[in-house]
Amino acid sequence: MSSFFRALVLLAVLGSCGSREFSAPRDLENACSILMERPEYRRAFKKAERKYGVPMPGMMAMIYQESKFIGNNRPPHQYALGVIPVGRQSSALGYSQALDGTWEEYQNEVGGRRSKRENIDDAADFMGWYMTKTVSETGVPMHDIRNQYLAYHDGRSGFKRGTWRSKSWLIRIAGEVESRALVYDAQLRACGKR
Repeated sequence: MSSFFRALVLLAVLGSCGSREFSAPRDLENACSILMERPEYRRAFKKAERKYGVPMPGMMAMIYQESKFIGNNRPPHQYALGVIPVGRQSSALGYSQALDGTWEEYQNEVGGRRSKRENIDDAADFMGWYMTKTVSETGVPMHDIRNQYLAYHDGRSGFKRGTWRSKSWLIRIAGEVESRALVYDAQLRACGKR
């Protein structure tokens, strides 16, 4: 075997060891199935729930809405004249779809420089941190997932200004997130994962 071929095989093996699972779980409609397939999600959500008091079903519903549980999810590219790539709609990335500036604020306050949006532990901690700040800055209760999502999507200052009021599509989506959180909660209670 040539040394070039051996080096190529070694690189392939090492590359596969370092890869992460960024695809979505198979059954996104069932919270128990999600947590059974990805036990690291349950650990991350429970840790954030203990640390911040954020309800696990609400966090899961918001991650479903933001990224469909795809760890390296990004907004699609935008194109000028339909063919020239001009960048992305926003800097959102990862499970939580946190923007660059908000993620940097989180890193500076609690997450640390090594935290990554593509890591479920860091994403869950980020969401707990963000939702806790929403409670303190807006008065929206932690279990009010509809309004927590509106503040998450439009930012806390946008929420306070009422920017969401003119977005009927966002109000509809926030209702869907709230409904999904209730469904996830009932599922988790039934399978004993709550």
